[in-house]
Amino acid sequence: MSRLGPRTGAWLLAMLLLATLPAWIGNSYYVNIASQILIWAVLALALNLLVGYAGLTSLGHAGLFAIGGYAAAMLLGAGYGHFVAAVLALLVTLLASAVFAVLALRATGIGFLMITLAMGQILWGIAYRWASLTNGDNGITVASRPAPFGLSLSQAPAFYYATLIVFLLALASMAVFVRSPFGASLTGTRDQARRMTALGYNVWLIRFLTILCSGFWSGVAGLLFLYYNQFISPQVVALTTSAEALLMVISGGSGTLLGPIFGAAIVVVMKNVVSAYIERWNLVLGVIFILIISFMPEGLVPGSVRLWRSGWHALRGKSAPVSAAGSEASR
Repeated sequence: MSRLGPRTGAWLLAMLLLATLPAWIGNSYYVNIASQILIWAVLALALNLLVGYAGLTSLGHAGLFAIGGYAAAMLLGAGYGHFVAAVLALLVTLLASAVFAVLALRATGIGFLMITLAMGQILWGIAYRWASLTNGDNGITVASRPAPFGLSLSQAPAFYYATLIVFLLALASMAVFVRSPFGASLTGTRDQARRMTALGYNVWLIRFLTILCSGFWSGVAGLLFLYYNQFISPQVVALTTSAEALLMVISGGSGTLLGPIFGAAIVVVMKNVVSAYIERWNLVLGVIFILIISFMPEGLVPGSVRLWRSGWHALRGKSAPVSAAGSEASR
């Protein structure tokens, strides 16, 4: 039997820790924090498809995130069941993502950023002002969580495991997505859009389909957020949410699968744990972000790998002459 490589061993260890987390944490509060990290990690991974692999920075993803939650909340309020409400909410999110893509792909770079920002603000205005539809600043409350296969998700560990399953599905699907031939063509549009067009690729269609995929998983994250809080309000659609999601991607490392997950963990822990001890936690988060950008401009995960490899090569470089001298002395 062949020995496991370090990467495979690390993945197996991570899966073991995630699977046993409620047992070794024990406290329901921290189990809920872990659920929040997974929810925001799904949103960050969805945004990373655009930022890291398509080279399109969006500041309007909070709108797609909120559409999934709002649509499900309205459908549940209208008397639909959880399954039907979730499916229809994701279809609405896909439709909104298509509109989002058609409008935003009229430009790239700063133009794309500004169009997505404008659309996000329009959705925030609708959520805040159209009180007859969204209940305005009072938000919409959901009475219960779903019970798939008869299993109640009312307790923190049960909801954590349901969120973990969705998170793993999202991570696996995005891993397949970015490593497929389509993913290779997507990175090609990021690096050399004109050359890809000259080679016969439809750059607009590739980006359009990527936005649909990103929007779908943003809607899934919105559904998880709705069921976690059993409440949704215009605050979810605010620019702050889009900025935090972008911060998760950039700080963790865009263009990687692990980076947005670690970025989500940093932001959620700062907001929910550190803020209980430090009043100016925003300042601490800003300092952390500046340090990451200064010393690891590629992001926390790629930067840590780079520093580890540099240290390992330096250590091997120093140990090589010692071993050579030792072999000479032993002759």
